[in-house]
Amino acid sequence: MKWVTREHVHVDRTACPWLIKRFVDPKAEFIFVPVEKIEDIVKKEKAIPYDAPGAELGHHGDKCSFDAIIEKYNVTNPAVLELAKIVRAADTGKFEAARESAGLEAAMSGLSIAAKDDSETIEKASIVYEALYTSCKLKLIREKYKSEIEKIDRRQVREFLRKKLAE
Repeated sequence: MKWVTREHVHVDRTACPWLIKRFVDPKAEFIFVPVEKIEDIVKKEKAIPYDAPGAELGHHGDKCSFDAIIEKYNVTNPAVLELAKIVRAADTGKFEAARESAGLEAAMSGLSIAAKDDSETIEKASIVYEALYTSCKLKLIREKYKSEIEKIDRRQVREFLRKKLAE
């Protein structure tokens, strides 16, 4: 499928392609255009609009486009839901809601300026979202296995966590 959004991507518009490719549409193609051309691309390419004015997969209340995609496509992965808190906080500037959000916002600002175009930005951003996703998985594993982790030697914790990540 083709997906279309506004050009000059930032937090939400870099997070959504990662989410879409990872959990919704592995063969997704992304198109970035000036906002006034989105409707034309939707009609011409039968593309799905996201993070654009009036789009179903856009901001609604306190939630951002990343949240809308999670809801529409029923993504229930607990680590993705944790990651959504970070993306939402970074995208809306409510950095106190997730400690990682200020760093995410800074990283996406830097990537979007340094990259030659939006496609390069989302390609480079993917590793950041993959790392945050893994960090969210680790957070949930640490919470779930807190008592077991407290009982093992510090040197064994890393191997324990790696094993649980692989399950």
